[in-house]
This record gives sequence, structure tokens and C-alpha cells, in this order.
Amino acid sequence: MRSFKHPHRRGLAWTTAGLSAAAVAGVLAMTMGLTAASATSAAARTASSFSFKLVPSPNIAACLPNAGGNATITPGKLNDTMKVSVHGMPPNAGFDLFVIQQPLAPFGVSWYQTDVQANQYGTGSATVRGVFDVETFSVSLGGTVTFAPTHQYHLGLWFNDPSVPFNLGCEPGATSPIVTPFNGAQHAGIQVVNTSEFPVNAGPLSKVHR
Repeated sequence: MRSFKHPHRRGLAWTTAGLSAAAVAGVLAMTMGLTAASATSAAARTASSFSFKLVPSPNIAACLPNAGGNATITPGKLNDTMKVSVHGMPPNAGFDLFVIQQPLAPFGVSWYQTDVQANQYGTGSATVRGVFDVETFSVSLGGTVTFAPTHQYHLGLWFNDPSVPFNLGCEPGATSPIVTPFNGAQHAGIQVVNTSEFPVNAGPLSKVHR
């Protein structure tokens, strides 16, 4: 009878089928493992982000009662990504963001980062890449100025146009717009928000690690 002529073939077929099933199961297990690992890795990257608030500078709350902002720093392998958003600003006003040594005057060593443009609703945002973590510092070994390695762990945002805060009444007692050097032309207005809710020597960037 045909069913008994080649018993080794039937055994071989069953063995092959078993091996195929095992291989498929192995691939599925590996795929599920990789997917889980990827999800865990993505969650870890998300968890490593650090978010904090930007609060109104002196006298700003009186003229812009809803002024404020938020920042999120996401560490990367080689550098960091920082997104800064602001709200409660004058419509269509421009601003300049700096990484600074101290959140309030005299501010210390300061590093120009980006412009931020408010829309018609007084909100705006910008995203920048760089080193925005516990390793952020500047140093000058000579030239026009000399200073030792100095960390900058705070953020400050300035009005780009000095006349804007003056016309809003943000500078009580001033008879003309106050001019500061915090934009590309070194002719900016006063600071509008900062990170002064953190200690001077332990600003929010000091909380970020790669």
C-alpha cells in the first residue's frame, strides 16, 4: 500500500514542518522582542526630556499680565534639542532668546540663540539645536576679553524693539525706551521672561544630562 512504501518521507515531512513552525515562532518572538525594545527605548528618550517654565521679568506682569513661556530640552547623542514657546505677548512682536549665566540683571555671560516671533495672538515658538545641558559653558583664554570656563544654565527673552515695552508702560519712570544689547544689532529692549524660578547657580539647563 502506498501509505507504507516510504515511511521515511512522511517522517521527513513532519520534521520539516516542525522545523518551519519553530522558525516562524522564533522570528515572531524576535520581532516582538525588538518591537518591545524599541518602544522601551522610545519611552526612555521621552522620559529624559526636561520641561520648565519661563516667568515674567520685573515690571512685566503689570503691563503684560499673561506673559509667560515654556521650554523643553530633549538630550541627544551628540547635542540637545530645545523648544521654547511663549504666550501673552504683544501681537506680532519680535523677541531674542539668550542662554545666560544669571536670570536677572546683570545677566553675566550671555549667548545669543534664536529669534522668536509672536503671531497675531501673542504666541510664538522656536526650536534650536546645541548643547543645552549640564555641560553648557563659555570660555575665553584671551583676545578682547579673558575669563575662565563659565557655565550658563539660564534662559532670558528680550524685546527686539525697545519702543514696544516702553509704549506698553513696562518701564515705569522711564522717559525714553531702555536700550539693551540683547539682539543681533545690540539694540534691543528689556527682558520679558526668564528662568528666575531656579537658583542663580542651578538653572534649568543644569538639570539636563546626556
